[in-house]
Amino acid sequence: MKKYLLPIATATLLAACAPTAKTPTATSLPTATPQPTTQPAAPTWSEQAEAFLREYSAEYQRLYTESAEAEWRSNTRIVAGDTTNAGATARANERMAAFSGSAQNIRRLRELLDHKQDLTEIQVKQLQTALYNAANSPQTVADVVKRRIKAETQQTEKLYGFDYKYQGKSVTTNDLDELLRKENNPAKRQQIWEASKAIGPTLKEGLLNLRDLRNQTVQALGYPDYFTYQASDYGMTREEMMTLVRRINEELRPLYRELHTYARYELAKKYNQKQVPDYLPASWLPNRWGQDWSAMVDVKGLNLDPVLAKKGAEWQVKQAERFYQSLGFQALPASFYEKSSLYPLPKGATYKKNNHASAWHIDLNQDVRSLMSVEGNTEWYETTHHELGHIYYYLTYTNPDVPPLLRQGANRAYHEAMGSLMGLAATQKPFLAGLNLVDAKTQTDQTQTLLKEALNYAVFIPFASGVMSEWESSFYADKLPADQLNAKWWALAKQYQGIVPPTTRGEQYLDPATKTHINDDPAQYYDYALSYVILFQLHDHIAKKILKQDPHATNYYGNKEVGAFLADIMRPGSSKDWRTVLKEKTGEDLSARAMVEYFQPLMAYLKQQNKGRKYTM
Repeated sequence: MKKYLLPIATATLLAACAPTAKTPTATSLPTATPQPTTQPAAPTWSEQAEAFLREYSAEYQRLYTESAEAEWRSNTRIVAGDTTNAGATARANERMAAFSGSAQNIRRLRELLDHKQDLTEIQVKQLQTALYNAANSPQTVADVVKRRIKAETQQTEKLYGFDYKYQGKSVTTNDLDELLRKENNPAKRQQIWEASKAIGPTLKEGLLNLRDLRNQTVQALGYPDYFTYQASDYGMTREEMMTLVRRINEELRPLYRELHTYARYELAKKYNQKQVPDYLPASWLPNRWGQDWSAMVDVKGLNLDPVLAKKGAEWQVKQAERFYQSLGFQALPASFYEKSSLYPLPKGATYKKNNHASAWHIDLNQDVRSLMSVEGNTEWYETTHHELGHIYYYLTYTNPDVPPLLRQGANRAYHEAMGSLMGLAATQKPFLAGLNLVDAKTQTDQTQTLLKEALNYAVFIPFASGVMSEWESSFYADKLPADQLNAKWWALAKQYQGIVPPTTRGEQYLDPATKTHINDDPAQYYDYALSYVILFQLHDHIAKKILKQDPHATNYYGNKEVGAFLADIMRPGSSKDWRTVLKEKTGEDLSARAMVEYFQPLMAYLKQQNKGRKYTM
């Protein structure tokens, strides 16, 4: 999901532009004793806040739209050597930054917030959001902001314009992912994995520069570093956020330990290795970062690839829309299909596009789009359901009760939770059988299904809340030295994931930078970890309380009560505190309880498989 920060217009001009009332000409009437003129009452703080927010929001939305449109072009049409889009994007982002971070706006926001006891709750929320946005581009350090925006644009171009090579031929990241899922020769696997990391060194200088610029930007409004700034969006300090993600890791550690032991032995067998390694070589795993191992397991009767290949890419997108409609959501606006970039570029295209799936709320209104490269396979089937989850979240909180400034998730993790929840729901057997994607009579191994899910969801947590969050926290808050970037990454991968590189990876590499988010969605990857925790809490509630079904075998399709439950969470946007929303809707605070419980039936199987095996985590 793409995230944007927006601008701020000046309210003072408005007062100056107010039309002066014409004085009526006097007629000769009998003179009367002049009455003392009563001064109009000074506007209350609440009225002042309302007037400021009305003008601010209109300008914010206008500039946000310009910026999003420019970003969209930069991500969907990348031409080698052509800097037109990059220049336009930088200028749009600079205009947005000049507005949202204007010194005048910051002063006014602070002044109004000094009187928050006189304001309504929703006014306070909007003003706080505007001040948070201002910290991303304060014009008190306008030069720093301008340099950061330019540097971010250049980094994006390097990131998505890179020409990956394998065996002397140009390949896409989709190609590399496919090879890592299917190749069984360990030597070739290592070459593929190394090809996927070749981009790292080209990004090092830009990333170090961005770290300094991002930190300097938010320090101008009193945040110690960029990671702390991002965590504050949850109403939490850096320490509180890291305590939370470490706790989630601990709660899932027993399950991960079993999965890690299982994977070492199974993969050694698969690759005909006599010696089972203590730690997993990164090149053995079916994912470039070891964040998803689900391709290790093929559940008989649940392999959708042949069916989906026949149905094609377009069917998948339309089917995902039909699912949401079956829950009571509206059809997507026609402009979604006209303006989105949903499929891979045709062979021989003269430009590239960002292949990372994302959802966009272009104008904070009805212009919603998705950037994907959908092909007829299971991974894209799940991804289309996920991305449309974001799209329907945008459309649901775009309503008159939610001002444009608060048209965002209850917190950033909620957006991902909604997407992932629908991805999970759409891959459960009763759901698939209802769509005739699998035969309802086919006997499927429930344990293998659960194992495949654990190798996706549970395996992701140590990467997201461990490696990524700890590395970025150290990078931004502790100013991790430039000659320790790769060493720190691999130390964390070993500690949290039990993964090691296949060969020595010195500081001439920059493996963390091969993860797109490190460059262009920085210091917030814990969003995804927290989203999985929230997803299982929501799914647990839906399965048990609404559908009265086993959480491992649900069918949401066509259930309007499920749709209403989800819409109730989506509708307020960020106008309600995220903790309140979770407690009200599920009856519990944020906890990995539901996730641990969901995978509990798998523990006995894994312990049985791992009997006599050496544990190294």
